[in-house]
Amino acid sequence: MLKTTSIFLFIFLVFALTNCAEKPKEEKKAAVKTSITKKIAALPKTVKAPLDNPASKAKETLGKLLFFDPVLSGNKDVACATCHHPQNGYTEFLDLSIGPNARGLGSKRKFNVPNDIPFVKRNAQTIINTAFNGIDENNRYEPETATMFWDDRAKSLEEQALEPIKAFEEMRGHGIPEIEILQSVIDRLNAIPEYQQLFEQAFGGNDAITVGNLAKAIAAFERTIISNNSRFDQYMRGQRNAITASEKEGMELFKTVGCINCHSGPMFSDYKLHVLGTPENSKLPIPDAGVVDTFAFRTPTLRNLRFTAPYMHNGSLQTLRRVLEFYEDISNAKVRNKNVAPERYDPFVRELELSVKEMSLIISFLNTLNDDSFDKEIPEAVPSGLPVGGNIE
Repeated sequence: MLKTTSIFLFIFLVFALTNCAEKPKEEKKAAVKTSITKKIAALPKTVKAPLDNPASKAKETLGKLLFFDPVLSGNKDVACATCHHPQNGYTEFLDLSIGPNARGLGSKRKFNVPNDIPFVKRNAQTIINTAFNGIDENNRYEPETATMFWDDRAKSLEEQALEPIKAFEEMRGHGIPEIEILQSVIDRLNAIPEYQQLFEQAFGGNDAITVGNLAKAIAAFERTIISNNSRFDQYMRGQRNAITASEKEGMELFKTVGCINCHSGPMFSDYKLHVLGTPENSKLPIPDAGVVDTFAFRTPTLRNLRFTAPYMHNGSLQTLRRVLEFYEDISNAKVRNKNVAPERYDPFVRELELSVKEMSLIISFLNTLNDDSFDKEIPEAVPSGLPVGGNIE
């Protein structure tokens, strides 16, 4: 009897240990998953402007001309629209931007020969809906302090508008020191009668062409580049048939697998900094270490992904499937960037787990966020008389 009992206990222990060892990793992961409640929402139907830069048609008209005019660049060959063209969804279908001393639009843009200007080290984010940057889950945001750029180094569209003009590899190029470029641009604008008139109409008074007003005009125009009526927006406003059953399933998976932890609110971004260990772009001679050498970057919006490939801060992932496969890799502690150890990965990302079927459904849902109803009109000419959009032909 004693022998029989011992055999039974042995078999029970073996079964128990085997069962524990084979416990599905989904269950184990669920046991340690961070508890957090986030939500997604439709974009507002109207746009807020800073108190010191209220919207006006005159400002928006002026800002649009400035946006397309290469007179703002050091060598008069690059406009804001060179890398943010409406034909390309106000971005460019390039992994890394190509600024001065180059020719062509979007994926066809190439440096001239010879050339010693480097690639811009980060992927150009779309201008569409940047008016809503910083918006939270309750539609609250302050345009005066809205976060900008992958590294959050500028606050507000007004502050952001001047940074590319000053950057050597973006618009300044050779010839004019950074400390002098903005004043040089102002002097050029003052020498063009049409710009004198347009600035006076937009801001009033004499001597209206200033650095501050230059930034305000560009920002005022950028706040008009809105697409807030995607099929997702329509669905969230009550049109139940705006998205399909599989897209609804993808939306629920987007929430349950953990994508929503960072991609939340109307813009599908928490606007916070996260460490992911994104693969480096081989075009860059030095790794991009992000914010204060932490390899952290700000969460981008997921809206209009149709226009913003390739993805991530350095354009190193070509498709949405590659992005989701990357997240699956790092959730399993795989190293995709030798400069970032797995223990540094963001906790939210380490908890993601996706099957192939789930990836397809989530991508299907993300496609409901596309909306091409933004302003695509291009000026026939700019006051400087230079090529509209810079050297893009």
